[in-house]
Amino acid sequence: MEMEMRGKDEIEMGEDLTPSLPPLSFSLNDSLLFSHCSACFFPLSPLFHPLFPPPPPTLLYCSSQCSNYDSTLHHSSAESQLLHLLQSRPSLFPHSADTSDLRLALRLITVTIIQSHSYRIAGLLTNRHKFTASFGSCHEILLRISDGARAMALARRMMMRDGFNFSEDEILIEDDVQLEEAALCLVLTNAVEVQDNKTGRTLGVALYGQNFSWINHSCSPNACYRILLPSEIETLPFSLEETPLRISPYCSAEEEEETQVMKNSVCSSDFLNKEFQVCYGPRMIVRSIKRIKKGEEVTVAYTDLLQPKAMRQSELWSRYRFICCCRRCNAFPSTFVDHALEEISAVNARSSCTSSDFDKDKATEMLNQYIDDAIADYLSVGDPQSCCEKLERVLTQGLFDEYLECKGKAPQPTYWMHPLHHLSLNAYTTLASAYKSRSKELFASLPETNKHLCEAFDMSRTSAAYSLLLAGATNYLFQLEPSLIASAANFWAGAGESLLDFARSSIWSKCLPASNLSSFTKCKRPKCSLREKVIQIRTSQLRKRETNLLHGQTQFSDFENSSSQFLNCITSLTTEKAWFFLSRGCSHLKVFKDPLDFGWLATERFFNLWECPIHSSDTNETISKHEAQEFGNHGRIHLLQLGYHCLLYGSYLGSLCFGEHSHLVCHIQNILECEDGL
Repeated sequence: MEMEMRGKDEIEMGEDLTPSLPPLSFSLNDSLLFSHCSACFFPLSPLFHPLFPPPPPTLLYCSSQCSNYDSTLHHSSAESQLLHLLQSRPSLFPHSADTSDLRLALRLITVTIIQSHSYRIAGLLTNRHKFTASFGSCHEILLRISDGARAMALARRMMMRDGFNFSEDEILIEDDVQLEEAALCLVLTNAVEVQDNKTGRTLGVALYGQNFSWINHSCSPNACYRILLPSEIETLPFSLEETPLRISPYCSAEEEEETQVMKNSVCSSDFLNKEFQVCYGPRMIVRSIKRIKKGEEVTVAYTDLLQPKAMRQSELWSRYRFICCCRRCNAFPSTFVDHALEEISAVNARSSCTSSDFDKDKATEMLNQYIDDAIADYLSVGDPQSCCEKLERVLTQGLFDEYLECKGKAPQPTYWMHPLHHLSLNAYTTLASAYKSRSKELFASLPETNKHLCEAFDMSRTSAAYSLLLAGATNYLFQLEPSLIASAANFWAGAGESLLDFARSSIWSKCLPASNLSSFTKCKRPKCSLREKVIQIRTSQLRKRETNLLHGQTQFSDFENSSSQFLNCITSLTTEKAWFFLSRGCSHLKVFKDPLDFGWLATERFFNLWECPIHSSDTNETISKHEAQEFGNHGRIHLLQLGYHCLLYGSYLGSLCFGEHSHLVCHIQNILECEDGL
């Protein structure tokens, strides 16, 4: 019986569909048990950090209130016994070091009233029959479930005996672990990660009731969700309970018995043990990112939408045991977005002709391994220079198939990625970060010679350029696939920050005469009608919140027009010297005449575009002090204006998909207010 959620009425884009939903249960990652509160996930004060961490059965809390909320459930769920058991007998669960999913499953068993052999717990599918079926490629997850369930069952037996003693002769038959297997399978199917909205770091996992868990997946969803930690909820200027529930369950089953089961399981509170009902922890809010008609199914994404179809399908099957049949996945031929995200060309080095007869899976694997190794040079080895060189080499020269050359097979192809390939996007992200890191290292550690200053200046400039290219590339895909709005919002915000950092950098003061700096330091953020529009939206939002039960949902009825205005401003600022200056000296960046326009990819062979820049004399050139001075204050003001507009557009998109009080939008607002105060 398939469940889904549908809109109760007509819903515009950018509207909350649910009040804040409390979790059925949640658990903190193992690595954070001694540094974060296990009830609210807030970082503990250094005074709370034990010099010698207590044994695993002890969790830490930031206050007596959090301890009162959570400690009873912790001790009643056998969570302490599980941590003790796995520390003393790690061979019982020889998988990943983190046990948050096992501990969450134990907590779920405690907070719910479970009917024996039920395929649902608290109204949620366990998927146990799918997970425990024998699928060759899924052997690892099957072992994790069986080993995890056995460890959970042993921990519960230890708790019932009032102790932490474990007998090596303990024998559990299959029937002894059915409940634990079902609970763990449910967690693997329905739980979501809880992340720190400031850093993106995963803090733990949480499980929510039917109002969220019955929302199905789509690779072109019309809604998204956000999770608020208790510390974030406390700062909101309104109550999260004001929003009515605007979605309702729907079952396509025609059999009366199945339909009745659905009706009986609508209220998850019927399945909750009142003694342990959770009233704290991370809250969930679902929000529309497209218009939703009355009776239309509401969907969210369970995976990264900037992955190509094959990767999405593989992840969805591995994690959730279903094959997606959404509009985007079923499109034939594939949509341009999915085509671009996975397009690779094989070019014969001798004839410069493309070949359609090549092993695309093998080429993808080679490129993926090469890029992973390059990124590891930066993140693991600490060598950002090697990372930049390798990534730009594969972006501008492709990857030669050395294996076929060793085998003496002809012709030997070179594999080229589409500029919008998902690996290309990963490369742009890494290059923006790596160049920024190199700039900081050069500026901080080397003597202030002209050469070193220019090198540091170049690194910072190139970092900003890659951030802008990434935002433009993602925005191009977003215009074709509107469900990519969250990615677009984040990358526009990142580009804006990078451009402002570069324009405000102290390195400029070393390159420009002091007499030329005064006019720039007095420069305030220019007036912009689009920023006034964003302010008007916020003001309207706050006024409506006072009188409307829907708490004044931000109006995005003119979204296309507003979005077009933002992009026109950004394009105008980019093409007026800014992009030429930012991309100067980088053979890969110079190919892109406009970082927002990728329409030319439909008519040109992208692997031929780097032939001239590769052999040009200025491939490794740097910006001289004279060129920086020539670009001068007028150019820097252009960069400031460009950065402001990128931030404003990121804020506009972020308000739509995350809400006007989300961390991203508030972060952007703080940056703009700081700029106003300069």
